[in-house]
Amino acid sequence: MSVPQPTAQSTAQPISTTQPISTAQPISTAQPISTAQPISTAQPVSTARPGSRPVPLSILDLSPIPSGSGAGDALRNSVDLARHAERLGYLRYWVAEHHFAAGVASSAPAVLIGLIAAATNHIRVGSGAVQLGHQTPIAVVEQFGLIDALHPGRIDLGLGRSGQRRAEIVAKADRSPEAARTSEPRESRVVDGLLIPPAFSFAELARSPQLALQAALLQQPGARTPDFAEQVDEVIAFLEGAYRSPDGIAAHAVPGEDAEVELWILGSSGGQSAKAAGERGLPFAANYHVSPASVLEAVEAYREAFTPSKALSEPYVVVSADAVVAEDDATARELARPYGLWVRAIRSGQGAIPYPTPEEADAHVWSEADRELVADRVDTQFAGSPETVAERLRVLQRVTGADELLVTTITHGHADRVRSYELLAEEWHGRRTSGARS
Repeated sequence: MSVPQPTAQSTAQPISTTQPISTAQPISTAQPISTAQPISTAQPVSTARPGSRPVPLSILDLSPIPSGSGAGDALRNSVDLARHAERLGYLRYWVAEHHFAAGVASSAPAVLIGLIAAATNHIRVGSGAVQLGHQTPIAVVEQFGLIDALHPGRIDLGLGRSGQRRAEIVAKADRSPEAARTSEPRESRVVDGLLIPPAFSFAELARSPQLALQAALLQQPGARTPDFAEQVDEVIAFLEGAYRSPDGIAAHAVPGEDAEVELWILGSSGGQSAKAAGERGLPFAANYHVSPASVLEAVEAYREAFTPSKALSEPYVVVSADAVVAEDDATARELARPYGLWVRAIRSGQGAIPYPTPEEADAHVWSEADRELVADRVDTQFAGSPETVAERLRVLQRVTGADELLVTTITHGHADRVRSYELLAEEWHGRRTSGARS
C-alpha cells in the first residue's frame, strides 16, 4: 500500500470572524448560478504559499448521462475526458459510485477505473469513493489489486461510508424530527471569503421509501451493517498481508497484497470518516461540493485526529468543488443553469435525473421549497470565467488549507465539459495567453 508523502506544509489555517449573510437566494425559473473534488505521484506538491506553484488540481467524474443520451455514451465520455485530463496535467482522475440513478452511469467504479487506466498512460486513477458498506473488504482489495497488477503505481482506492450514515441520520430524525430540521444554523456565513451555507438536513430524504428499497437491494438479506472503521482496518490488513481472523488464521488477497495502491478516506463531516482517516494516518478528501456546510468541520476533525504513520508524517487533505468554466461569466452561468434542477431531483428522493439542457431547466416552475432544497449546492457552485473560478478555488484552498483540489464539472454537452477543464487548467497553471484573457 502506498500513499502520498507531502512535503512540509502549514497546519490548518486560522479562521477569521465570520459574517452572516442571507440564506435564501432567489431562484428564477431558470435557476440562477452564483458566480461565487484528490491524487499524486509519489511526492505531491504541498500547499501553495506566496510565490510558490499552486496546489494540484484533480477531477471527480460522476459519468453524468445527459438528457437524450445513454449510459454507454456517458462512459465513453468519461474515458475521453480522462485522456484530456492527462494531457492537461490533472494529477488524478477519480470516479464515483452511485446506484439506481437514471442520470449517472458510474455504478461500478472498479470496472470503470480499469477502462480508464487502460486508456491513459500516467495519470492516477481511482475511486471517489467505493461505498464500503455495500462490499466486503476482501472483495474491494482484490478488485483494486487486480487493476494495480496491470497498471502498477497508478491506482487510488478511496473509501466512503454508505448505509451506515443513512441509518444514523434516520435514527436521529426519528428521535426528534423537529430538532433534526432546526438544530443546524440557518444562516450562511462567509469565512475569509468562503461561503459556508446552512447545513442541509438529510433526515427527510433518508426516510424515503425509495432509498430504503435501494439500501435493501444493495445489501445481502439479513446482513449486519458493518462498522466503517473496522472495515478500513481490514482493507489495510489485506493490503499489507497482515490479516488474521479472531482465531489467528491468516488470509491473503491475491492480487491485492502489497499492491501499490494509495488508500484514501472520503468524508462529508467531522464524524467517523474524518476521524478514521486521521487516526490511521491516511490522506483525507473533504466534500465541499455536496456538503459545503461541514467542510471546515471535516478538515479540522481530520487534522485533530491525525496520528503520523508509516504512510504519512503529516495530514494530507483534498477538498472537492463543483465548477463550470467558460470563456466568460455569462456563458458559464448559462451552461450551469440546469444544475439546480438536477440537484433538486437528488434532494427530493427521485435520484439523479439525466442532466437537462438549459431549455429543459427553464421549463421547471420553482417553488420556495424547491429553492430552499438546493440553495446550499447552487450557491457554492463556482461558475464563471477562468479568472473567476480560479480565484474562488484559491479562496477554498486558502481557507481549508487543502493540499489539492478535486474539481467536478457537469454540463449537458460533453465538449463544454472538456472545454471547462481545459480553460481551468490553463488558468491555474498560468498557460493562458494575454489575448485569451482580454
